[in-house]
Amino acid sequence: MNDSIRSAMLERLPRDPETLPMAPTISEIPIDTRSEWLEADGLGGFASGTSAGVPTRRYHALLLAAARPPADRRVLVNGFVAWLETPQGPQALTRHHYAPGVTTEAAQIERFRLDPWPCTHYVTPHGLRVSQEIIVERGSPSVLVRFRLETEVANVSLCVRPLLSGRDFHALQRENAAFRFEPVRRGGGLLEWCTYDGMPSVQSYTNGSYEHAPEWYRNLRYVEESARGLDCDEDLAAPGILRFDLSAGDAIWLLCAGTPRARQVTETNGEASARELIERERARRARFSSPLERSAEAYLVERGASETIIAGYPWFGDWGRDTFIALRGLCLATERLATARNILVGWASVVSEGMLPNRFPDQSGEAPEYNSVDASLWFVIAASELMNHHAAGPVLSEVDRRVLADAIRQIIRGYARGTRFGIGLDEDGLLRAGQLGSQLTWMDAKVGDYVVTPRSGKVVEIQALWLNALHAAGQISPEFGALFAQGRLSFEKRFWNSEAGALYDVVDVDGQAGAVDATIRPNQVFAAGGLPVTLLDPIRARRVLDVVEDELWTPLGLRSLSPRAPAYTPRYQGGVWERDTAYHQGTVWPWLVGPFVEAWVKSRGGDLEAKREARRRFLVPIEAHLARAGLGHISEIADAEAPHVPRGCPFQAWSLSEYLRLELGVLRG
Repeated sequence: MNDSIRSAMLERLPRDPETLPMAPTISEIPIDTRSEWLEADGLGGFASGTSAGVPTRRYHALLLAAARPPADRRVLVNGFVAWLETPQGPQALTRHHYAPGVTTEAAQIERFRLDPWPCTHYVTPHGLRVSQEIIVERGSPSVLVRFRLETEVANVSLCVRPLLSGRDFHALQRENAAFRFEPVRRGGGLLEWCTYDGMPSVQSYTNGSYEHAPEWYRNLRYVEESARGLDCDEDLAAPGILRFDLSAGDAIWLLCAGTPRARQVTETNGEASARELIERERARRARFSSPLERSAEAYLVERGASETIIAGYPWFGDWGRDTFIALRGLCLATERLATARNILVGWASVVSEGMLPNRFPDQSGEAPEYNSVDASLWFVIAASELMNHHAAGPVLSEVDRRVLADAIRQIIRGYARGTRFGIGLDEDGLLRAGQLGSQLTWMDAKVGDYVVTPRSGKVVEIQALWLNALHAAGQISPEFGALFAQGRLSFEKRFWNSEAGALYDVVDVDGQAGAVDATIRPNQVFAAGGLPVTLLDPIRARRVLDVVEDELWTPLGLRSLSPRAPAYTPRYQGGVWERDTAYHQGTVWPWLVGPFVEAWVKSRGGDLEAKREARRRFLVPIEAHLARAGLGHISEIADAEAPHVPRGCPFQAWSLSEYLRLELGVLRG
C-alpha cells in the first residue's frame, strides 16, 4: 500500500502507543459504485448506497425499516432524484442507472466522507457546490436528509422527487395499479404515504413545499444483482416534487416509517425534531473512541425486549453461529458487557435438546431452525468468557449467572446424550455429527438438495469447540472434567496427519470408522490455538500454522480450501449455483484472521514482539480493505486469487468482530 495513502488512513487509538498498534480510519474514499456506505438504525433497518450515489443493489435504500425488529424488513423509500433550478437553467445532482446500461448525467461528486455520517459534496458544471448529508437515527426507523448550498448565490432552488416502493427487502417492485400515490396531508410540511395495504406508512416532513405530480420511474437497473444472476430491474413510484429555497437556508427532509418505534413528528414540531435528531446523533457518535468501534454498533440490534446481532448487511438476519462468534469482538473486546449479557441471557431461553437455533425466520409464525452443530458450542465459549470477564461483576447478577450456567449444562449434556442430526458423543470422547442431506458446520452451502461440503463425521473445528466447551463447563460442574480429558487424549491421536504435517479436516467420514479427509482447510487453526485451549503440543501447532499460512493465507484472510485441491475455485462469481458451490471451495473468509492470528501469536510465545510481527504481517494488509467495498467495515468473503475482489455481504459482523478482537485483545500488550 502506498505510504501516503496508508498514513492518511491510520490514526492512533487513545491507548498505550507502545503496546497497541495503529487503528485505521478513512479519509480518502474512492467515488465509485463499488464503495458502499451503511447507516443502521439499531432495529434491523438501515439506509445504504454507494459513494457514487448510484444504487447497485435492491437493498440500497433511503428508508428500509424492520416491521418486527429486527425481522420483516421493508423497503419504503428507495431514494430520490434531485436537481437544482438556477438562473442558468436546471442542473442535475443525482444519477441513476437504467436498463440496459444507461447512467444519467449529473453533477460531479467532488468528495464523499463518512464522518460523522455519509456526506456527498457535489459541484455543478456552473460551479455551484452543494452538500448532501444522510443521518439515520439509532433506535427509530427514521432518516434525515439535509442539503446545503455551499456557494453564496441567489435564486437557487432544490427539487427532490422521492422514489417509493413498499416491498419486502428481498423483492422488487414493478409498475402496478395498486400503488397509492396520493399522500395524506397533515399540514405544516408533514405528509404521509400509505403505499399498499399491510405496509408501514411513510411519514415525510420538509421545510419546503410539495407539488403532487405522480409518475413511474421505470427499469432502474441494479448491476450487482445482475452480476449475481438475480432479477435486477425495478420500477419506482415518484408521487411528487419537494421544493426548497436553497439560497435561503438548508433543505431539511425527515422520513419516518409508520411503526411503533418511529419518532413522533407533528405539523408543529417538524423542524425542531429534525434539528434535535442531528445534534443528538452528533453527540452520540462523538463518544466512540475509534471509527471501527462505531462501525461495530451497526450490528447490535433490538429483538423484542432483548438484543441480538445482525450477521451482515444488507441481507442477513441474526444467526446463532454468527451471533456468538461476533459477540466476542463486538461486545466483549469493546466492553459492551451489558449488551453481551442481554444477548446471551436472551438466547439461553431457547435451548432445545442441547441445541440453540441457527436462524430465526424473517416471517412470523415460522419455527426457529435448529440445524447447526457449532452454534451451541460457540454460545458456551462466549458465555464463559463473559462470566470470566474482569469487568463482568456489575453486569451479571447471580440470576444471570445461573441462567447462563444452566444453558451451558443443558448444551453439554444434550450433546453428550445425543440430539438432532446424529450429533452425539462417541466412545473415543469426540463428537460426531451429520446425516444425509445436512450441512451442520459453518461450511454450510447448499443448493437445493445438493450439500456442497457435507463434512459428516468427526469434524476438526467441532472437536476443538467441543473440547473448549467442556473445559469451560468444567469450571461450572466438575462432572465434565473427565469428558474433556478423554476427548483431548483422543483428538491428537485421531487427527494428526503426519504426512502433511497438519490435521485431518474430518475423521470417521460419513460414519465410516477410520475414513479420513486430508483436505487442507482453515478449520484446523481452531485446534492449533485459535480458541482458548490449544489441543496440540507446541511443535505440531507451529507446523499446522505454517501449512495454513503457506497454502491458505491471502491479504484478506484465509482461503477455505487449498489451491492444490481438485475442487478449488479461484473466483466467487456468477449465478446462485456457481457462487454457492464456490463459497467454501477456495473463497477467502476474513473472519478467520482472528483464530489464525491468535494461534500464530501463541505458537511464537505470545510476547510483544510476536504481536507486533503478527500485526505487521497479517492485519496491515486488511486495513486497506476498510476503504473498499463496505466503507469502514470488512466484507464477508473475497475471491481466492488476486486481486482478491471483495464479495458477498460488504458489511459482515464476524469479519469486523474478529479484527476488533485482535486489535483490542489478542494483540494488545
